[in-house]
Amino acid sequence: MSERTLAGPTLVEIEEARERVSRVVRVTPMETSQYLADVLGSRVHLKCENLQRTGSYKIRGAYNRLTQLTDDEKARGVVAASAGNHAQGVALAARELGIAATIFMPVGVALPKLQATRHYGADVVLRGHTVEQSLRAAQEFADTTGSVFIPPFDHADVVAGQGTLGLEILEQVPDVDTVIVPVGGGGLAAGVASALKQSAALTGRDVRIIGVQAANAAPYAVSMKLGVRTDIDAQPTIADGIAVAKPGVLNFEIIRDTVDEIVTVSDDDTARAMLVLLERAKLVVEAAGAVGIAAILTEQVRDLGTTVVILSGGNIDPLMMERVIGRGLAAAARYVKLRIGMPDRPGQLTRVSEVLSDANANVVEVLHTRHGRGLQISEVELELSVETRGPDHVEEVLQRLRDAGYQPNVDF
Repeated sequence: MSERTLAGPTLVEIEEARERVSRVVRVTPMETSQYLADVLGSRVHLKCENLQRTGSYKIRGAYNRLTQLTDDEKARGVVAASAGNHAQGVALAARELGIAATIFMPVGVALPKLQATRHYGADVVLRGHTVEQSLRAAQEFADTTGSVFIPPFDHADVVAGQGTLGLEILEQVPDVDTVIVPVGGGGLAAGVASALKQSAALTGRDVRIIGVQAANAAPYAVSMKLGVRTDIDAQPTIADGIAVAKPGVLNFEIIRDTVDEIVTVSDDDTARAMLVLLERAKLVVEAAGAVGIAAILTEQVRDLGTTVVILSGGNIDPLMMERVIGRGLAAAARYVKLRIGMPDRPGQLTRVSEVLSDANANVVEVLHTRHGRGLQISEVELELSVETRGPDHVEEVLQRLRDAGYQPNVDF
């Protein structure tokens, strides 16, 4: 490892952090997935930080940082900003250590995350409409009150705390060859990579680290290619937990030297991954935590040897889960919209319904209109939302409609 990597936590520092965080952190389960192993071509283990206290790995870094504060700093209290996971991690860590905590969250933050943060005892202030605006407000609060600002990822103590997850992985899967980790600001990836690379080097082996970002907010994918921290124009993504516009300073220095590859995944791929985790692994995982699974399903990674995928969190608003499931079904071609033009005469809707019934496709919604674009005066258009069993079944449904004399158009 280069000199730059030494700016990050040493293995001894990560081991010391583990001793501290063990007071509040659970050793989360390591599950296996034969379904994903068949897709990847290698054994797949799932590190279930979605089952961690507060619902994500963030408690590790937050607690480790807060334990390093001086008595004077603890007396002044702490402040942080987050839309969810970091907020809950800091709130719980502060409660456990008897420190007053103020958390700035965006207006419109998901109600379950807001309620959880307050439940852990923090004073929550709703400010701004984005996390960036909340962060600025939190920093101003720190400057005016003397509270200690707790950054979400760009601090050595936070990175060391997240690195404790890497030590657990090695203990649970000693022969691990590859670890796939979600990447936002880079605290988790930097910590896990530091722990794994240094530990593996002691035994003369290497562990490959693959970072995954949401395609709409992937500053590391750009920065790693250019070799310098690069600010991007981040777009909205369902993986809001890893949506950042620029890598952390310390995080980038570490990741540049320890992470072997960065890949990106689309929101549709991520939604499909969340659906797979629900159906195949019976695990509720938020979008940011499922991007590693999306990378496997899209075959961006292959034949990696014994692989561990970090499911970094499970904090998802039920309303968002409902939307994501619908999007995941559509991405997997299990939910389609059909548009069918037909003569405007009695019996056509019944005939189409019979064709779909014979094909074992379930109609969940129907729109019948005479005002579709391009329709003749004697024509109507049916728009049907249909549940199917996947791409092959969709093609069977379309062929049956064609055989019946219709020309269906499909929107996935």
